[in-house]
Amino acid sequence: MSQLEDDAYALKWNNNISVAIITLASYEYILQFEKEVKFVWGRQWSVMTYLYLVVRYFGVFIAMTCACWGGLFYMPEAVSHGIFLLMQWGMSLYFCLAEVILIWRLYVLYNQSKPILYVFLGFFIPVIALYIAMDIFLWSRPSAISTEEVMITSNIKYCTASFHIGPMPAIYASIPIICYDIFLVILAIAVLKKHLRERKEIKMRPNTYVIMIVQHHIIYFVLNIACQIFIAILWANLPTVARNLVLLFKDTAPFITVPRLIISIWDTHANESCVHVSTTFEDCVCWTSPPVFDQHEMGSCA
Repeated sequence: MSQLEDDAYALKWNNNISVAIITLASYEYILQFEKEVKFVWGRQWSVMTYLYLVVRYFGVFIAMTCACWGGLFYMPEAVSHGIFLLMQWGMSLYFCLAEVILIWRLYVLYNQSKPILYVFLGFFIPVIALYIAMDIFLWSRPSAISTEEVMITSNIKYCTASFHIGPMPAIYASIPIICYDIFLVILAIAVLKKHLRERKEIKMRPNTYVIMIVQHHIIYFVLNIACQIFIAILWANLPTVARNLVLLFKDTAPFITVPRLIISIWDTHANESCVHVSTTFEDCVCWTSPPVFDQHEMGSCA
């Protein structure tokens, strides 16, 4: 296959994946819009409401930007490089916001313990610093990565990125981030075990939302470790098909999963047989209600 045929093949895959990203992101947004209106726009706002709106709409913006970059729409090389940096820095910011959501919920599970919050933040601030350093080192230096405009025909062009270093720096940088997620998962499982033991002693059923939040921590951990692995292997010389499938996952899964996990708790609360179900999730007092009401809601954790 000639170089021109290779470029045309890569452009075809780029555009197919772009259409798939736009379709998935749009379908997910439409699918969840009714619940968003019900649980966000129609209720009193809380901290988790603001976090949901940020990850929902900032996530849609980043996903659409990723879909448009490359060949779906023509863009000159100088503009392409700026958009590429926007995507990479935006994804890092998005993952940090997702970590904030996990921290906030763990903070509530630990009865809003200030020492626990300080521990979370004490480890989280270096993670943010690492994200910034990684984005500067891996994406923002011309010696590490560059973008170029590839001409297929006189009026068909697309932009591609060229990596100038190997995947090892990306792998090393992902290790502390993964370790922090493991730390959060361990704390979530620890509070779940304590909760199950206490509920067993007083013969009450476990709190639905404690279980859900711990499950969400585990789901996010698996998602984040997969994304970190995919970011690292993108630096390797992958075949066109494999590279585009990896990009499809990386550019859709986080932006779909994180807001969906948030809204799933509100949706579960709305369908519970709780006498306080008419209140917002944040104001529900089922967490402290006696078992005769079959309450298993937790207030304040959104």
